Amino acid sequence: MQTLAQLFPTGWVHFLGGGVVIGLGVSLLFALTGFIGGVSTAYSAVWSWFSKWPHFQSPRLVGTRNWRMFYGAGMILGGLAYLLTGMHGHPFVTAVPRWQLALGGVFAGFGARMGGGCTSGHGICGLGSLQWQSLVAVCVFLATAILTAHGVRAAGGF
Repeated sequence: MQTLAQLFPTGWVHFLGGGVVIGLGVSLLFALTGFIGGVSTAYSAVWSWFSKWPHFQSPRLVGTRNWRMFYGAGMILGGLAYLLTGMHGHPFVTAVPRWQLALGGVFAGFGARMGGGCTSGHGICGLGSLQWQSLVAVCVFLATAILTAHGVRAAGGF
């Protein structure tokens, strides 16, 4: 059995802190506005400024794009703040080739659209508000991730 230090070689406190901050943030968002803060919807709402495609011009996206833009910017700035403070200016560099990262992003984006939301929308906000469809989505996300990880490892990947 692996020890905590083997599972989390860079420590676990920052993961706990991040989870607490995310939980408080989405709770505050929901309590103050009634909005559920998923990332894929924020992405689509920002595209409503640039694309005239009817999907992106829906009232649900156009009407919420301002706060969703700040929501997305907060995630980017939060990552930057962690890089500058928590990583002591030394970014994490992955050995995964860029083409695999890009392909994974395409699959994740497609899956988010097919699943009616992303892992943050369903996993953090949907489960937190006791939505049954979010529980089903999270179970599918996890099963797919586990199967994919085992398949990639069996094929000689990471």
